[in-house]
Amino acid sequence: MGIEAAITTDGFLTTQLQRVINWSRRNSLWPMPFATACCGIELMATASSRYDLARFGAEVMRFSPRQSDLLIVAGRISIKMMPVLQRIYQQMAEPKWVISMGACASTGGVFDTYAVVQGCDQFIPVDVYVPGCPPRPEQLIEGVMAIQRIVDDDNMPPKGPDGRRLPLNMALQPTHVMRPMPVALGS
Repeated sequence: MGIEAAITTDGFLTTQLQRVINWSRRNSLWPMPFATACCGIELMATASSRYDLARFGAEVMRFSPRQSDLLIVAGRISIKMMPVLQRIYQQMAEPKWVISMGACASTGGVFDTYAVVQGCDQFIPVDVYVPGCPPRPEQLIEGVMAIQRIVDDDNMPPKGPDGRRLPLNMALQPTHVMRPMPVALGS
């Protein structure tokens, strides 16, 4: 049915570690919704069974920034909410991506007042803009797919000054010291 049918039992699969890591990141995005207005309703509709955001691996909406890697800013942002949004962005784990959903989050929308931020990109970096007032769920799905393309092209391993790949240092060192057994093992 799946990959086990396509690959024989005696076969093997070769790839690069970077591609495997990017593939797993791409298919397991955990969004953090920051929905303040009507765009939030469209965000909720995107996660429903009709549009099925789960097929892109982004159905697990996390409401803790420490557990999410995709921030979806949906709706207008007031001046008083901006420090909260910045704190949420700073608390997110690396690597992290941001989608600005709707006209209000991207440009302030029709709220050209002193109390509404005229675009969240003035305060946090935005990777994908989803236009509309409010945007349709299909547009948000296209935005998530654009983030997936960004993740696929992400060059995860750092490179040194000579252009060679630096080690990832993903191996953990032991944190304990082995002591002798209190009772000798014998026959």
